[in-house]
Amino acid sequence: MGTHGADSFEQIGSMIRNVSGIEDFFSSQLEEWSEAAARYDALGGVEVKDIAVGDRIFRAQYNPARILSTSAKVDAASLSVRPCFLCAENRPACQRGMDLGNYELLVNPFPIFPRHFTIPAKRHIAQSIVGRMADMAALAGMMPGYTVFYNGPRCGASAPDHMHFQAGNTDFLSMPVPGHALSVATGSGWGIYAYPYDAVPFIRIKAATPQSAAEAFDRLYRAADIGTGEPMMNILCTAVPDSGVEIDVIPRKAHRPDFYGDASGRILVSPASVDLAGVFIFPRKQDFDCADDTMILRTLQQVCLSSADLKNWLKI
Repeated sequence: MGTHGADSFEQIGSMIRNVSGIEDFFSSQLEEWSEAAARYDALGGVEVKDIAVGDRIFRAQYNPARILSTSAKVDAASLSVRPCFLCAENRPACQRGMDLGNYELLVNPFPIFPRHFTIPAKRHIAQSIVGRMADMAALAGMMPGYTVFYNGPRCGASAPDHMHFQAGNTDFLSMPVPGHALSVATGSGWGIYAYPYDAVPFIRIKAATPQSAAEAFDRLYRAADIGTGEPMMNILCTAVPDSGVEIDVIPRKAHRPDFYGDASGRILVSPASVDLAGVFIFPRKQDFDCADDTMILRTLQQVCLSSADLKNWLKI
């Protein structure tokens, strides 16, 4: 199955049913892979606390299993000397993949969500969203109840050398319910709207098909004042029954806050899609314990665009 060719979400849904059930695949992997199963079991006991930032509630999660991702070295020199853990030949023996044509569905062995998947491209090719929005929308259409998300190569991807999406339970996240939207552009089967009011200013695309999602995103990508290279952004895509998908694009201005680090007085917090969508992950207990509204707001202000910046980014 190649998601580029799918014309509707109905067709896409039938594809995944013909392959296998996602839930059955997840269960069978945990039966075969005791190390991953233990980490999913441990999620039930992780410490969490809610933190109010303005009108928005963020959940902080103390999750020591995420230390490898949060502290990942993603510079070119570090990437060049480590085996790519998303390539089939380097994966754990117990990790099987579900065939999705140009991609594979993998159970993520270091979970944040109760059900957490990684969706790597079969080819070892650099992380880039260009030309892949139809794929992302199609994958979301395959996975009702899940949000498919993309971390840019400079915005939280721990494997920026290998193209991949991730997916997790939608009800685990807490993206805000938007109020008044600023209409940016509309087309056949799609609309682009800006929400510059929240602690995390973002853009929402509403699209009826994978192709209209790609058309809208391409319009946004070309219109934004992004300079050279892929703009810094996190993207979350969720299927909406009977209406297609909603795609939340969160532009960024920094990879990590200036207080990031593991030295004394620094904090290991490296925001990516999940954090900005409402769940901040802390792999160290001392960082979780000191997380409060001031820390979360300071982090957001350093890594996200301001409301004015978002409007300028969109030229509105």
